[in-house]
Amino acid sequence: MKKLIQFGAGSIGRSFIGQLFARAGYEVVFIDVDTLIIEAMNQHHEYIVEIRDIPPEKMLIQNVRAIHAKETDKIAIEIADADILGTAVGKNVLDKIIPNLAAGLIERQKRYGVKPIDIIICENILNGANFLINGLKKILPPGFPLQDMLGLVETSIGKMVPIMTEADRQFNPLLVYAEAYNTLILDQKGFKNPIPDVPGLAPKKNMKAYVQRKSFIHNLGHAMTAYLAYLEGKPYTYTWEMMNDAPMRQRVKTVMWESGQALINAYPDEFTIENQEAHIENLLNRFANQHLGDTLFRVGRDIQRKLSYDDRIIGAMCFDLENGVEPIETAFTAAAACFFKMRDENNLMYGRDEEFHNQIFSKGIDFILQKVCQLSPKKPIDQKVIGMIKQKYQRILELYPGIHGIADKLRN
Repeated sequence: MKKLIQFGAGSIGRSFIGQLFARAGYEVVFIDVDTLIIEAMNQHHEYIVEIRDIPPEKMLIQNVRAIHAKETDKIAIEIADADILGTAVGKNVLDKIIPNLAAGLIERQKRYGVKPIDIIICENILNGANFLINGLKKILPPGFPLQDMLGLVETSIGKMVPIMTEADRQFNPLLVYAEAYNTLILDQKGFKNPIPDVPGLAPKKNMKAYVQRKSFIHNLGHAMTAYLAYLEGKPYTYTWEMMNDAPMRQRVKTVMWESGQALINAYPDEFTIENQEAHIENLLNRFANQHLGDTLFRVGRDIQRKLSYDDRIIGAMCFDLENGVEPIETAFTAAAACFFKMRDENNLMYGRDEEFHNQIFSKGIDFILQKVCQLSPKKPIDQKVIGMIKQKYQRILELYPGIHGIADKLRN
């Protein structure tokens, strides 16, 4: 039986990557730090993915086990004998897997010589391959044949997985909810080995175009949905409620189309008005999936990451301007993000968002644009982005004079 080593047994790791490969006949070995999940997986060797869509479905995923991330020697042996690797740990944790990955590659070379293995990077970040390769070079021995040993396969993760409630987690720590969408777009040119025969894999030659489409349309649309709901004081908890509000849905569609048009301008061989319209409408309909129960809190949280230079908002603004589109609504999204204080089911703000409002917000928009967004007034494009966001920020203060008091009224 072929074997996938999957770094990250969280929502995407279990509901998407592990699910695809396990159903294709692979044994899936998860690497994680959550002892509850690890123990449960090693006891049952199976878990359920509950598809919250029409029709609903329950997938039983079998032939799985797990290893704690601290067990470096065990992980190295597993990597040495694996057929493929995957990651779904999150942008802020990706560097933590590098020592285990390096140890595994060294063990693999020791046993089999230069026997290449591919790693599917499921992190929804730009240049994930460069991040891993640079990190590995720092700790691998001099002369290690890294370029020959490791294929770095970037992806575009479009699957939406809502947050599990604490009650759900207590009932079954391995249960995970997901939507029906089950297509993994990945970089055809990143593979060293033949592309696995796994239903759901969709290799693309121009991967950069699809990574940018995911970030600048899908992720940006989610951000606008959450931040607009908050500013408008909507008593909504879920993304589907915003999609059922026609004026709100239209504004979300407008911001998505700013990047949609820029992508057409940048990649005319990939994108057209027709396929972008179909893509955006499909996303809006998926945002409107009432059965999924995706929350505004989930899609809006982590302001600092969402406002970072290469992410969905600032990245989209720079991309739009470089490709002849004025990102007016995207600038509004950036400004609106600064005010977001939505809370979860336990009436708690996301930790880093609380940090943002306690330590950063009071220092003003110029500080936010410089320190959080990493924008430089010395760069012409950045200068334009700064001006547009500051204008929208001031406009928000004028249009929503009670914005600082909204947080206590909204519960998610």
